Amino acid sequence: MPESGSSYDPHGPAVIVDPYSSGAQLAPAFTARGIPVVALLTAPRPPAVYASSYRPQDFGTVLIHEGSIAGLAARVGALRPRCVLAGTESGVELAERLAPLVVAEVANVATLADARRHKARMAEAVALSGHRTIPQVCASDRQQVTRWIQETGLSGSDLVIKPPKSAGTDGVTFVPGGRGWARVFDKALHSTNQLGIVNDSLVVQQHIAGTEYVVDTFSHDGLHTVTDVCRYTKIHNDSQMAVYDTMEWVDPNTPVVAELVEYTRGVLDAVGMRFGAAHVELMHTESGPVLIEMAARSHGGGQPRFCKLATNDSQIERTVRYFDGDHDISMSYQLVNQTLIVFHIVPSTSQVADTDGMDRIRKLPSYYESSANFKPGDHIEITKDLFGSLAVGFVVLSGQDRAALWKDYATIRSIEAEMFRPCSPASAADTAQQPA
Repeated sequence: MPESGSSYDPHGPAVIVDPYSSGAQLAPAFTARGIPVVALLTAPRPPAVYASSYRPQDFGTVLIHEGSIAGLAARVGALRPRCVLAGTESGVELAERLAPLVVAEVANVATLADARRHKARMAEAVALSGHRTIPQVCASDRQQVTRWIQETGLSGSDLVIKPPKSAGTDGVTFVPGGRGWARVFDKALHSTNQLGIVNDSLVVQQHIAGTEYVVDTFSHDGLHTVTDVCRYTKIHNDSQMAVYDTMEWVDPNTPVVAELVEYTRGVLDAVGMRFGAAHVELMHTESGPVLIEMAARSHGGGQPRFCKLATNDSQIERTVRYFDGDHDISMSYQLVNQTLIVFHIVPSTSQVADTDGMDRIRKLPSYYESSANFKPGDHIEITKDLFGSLAVGFVVLSGQDRAALWKDYATIRSIEAEMFRPCSPASAADTAQQPA
């Protein structure tokens, strides 16, 4: 039942909380359909990792959350919005608290809001629903972790330590054999992640092996439609275990997809998703799929735009169509183009020798688009997480021949080895301090 005070109006503006990253695509898409869009910011300035994607000119109204949630609900409610959506991860928590107060008819389950943002709470909700999860503990006390390791028989096992409210693999650390886990834990505890959130606790979990996938969805009225399934490959880069290598769109007829989708829909039910986009990362193991984490927002890094290339649809497209009154949303998707994203990887602190290699990459048969945020002479830090990958750049390959894409992938990696020349961190810092 809608909560009292709901000011939902199916003809009102769309409110986007922190319209950054892929969420920046929502405003132009709504505007193209004649729907006004309001930006609601969780802070006066975007987190640094999202700043370049913010386009204030896309909004007729920009609000900043300062004060109580009740006061904000009154301000937003006065606009009589048709939806309140998270643009990116930094906006999820506020969007999930605000939507039930102003657009209850198209909001997610309010009592499960924490399970859609906090990685430990979401795992608890999924486990309670009867679905398999990764053994883990969330703690602010090292002794609690020590007891958990002993009680679960994980002494000497590979572990993963990560913040409960980060994004983009920020702070995800692999601890082989569990050696030195306490040092990693102490260093990360009380540090500030790239969203500006202090890590007042940490998730410690068993490291599991398998093939990683992401299932992207759009939900309405509790029905979870699938916009795409992608397969990730990631590498270990020094102590960082979650450095993106590639992301490939998977044909929906691939046998594993049905199993992944069934598990994903169970996860979304468990965390109370009823409306909006979600991004669900899974590991497919010998025992089947298991949740890594989910997010109550669209896939980041600009992915929906490339999903449109691969499937002729995306989470952005479905979201805007639905809130414009078109409720005929397909439950699945079609793969119209083989599509592969290759993330540039800097294996150690390096200097850019030249960028001639990018000209060669642009001439590859399956080349579609690229982002290269470097120039000759630049010093680039070792790639540690998705934010670091996106800061360097990526290449999008697309076509009908999957083997041709992977051939071009191998060429890109060999070209990278020529462009990025390893150097010591000290020499990089010295060079950076020299006058231009």
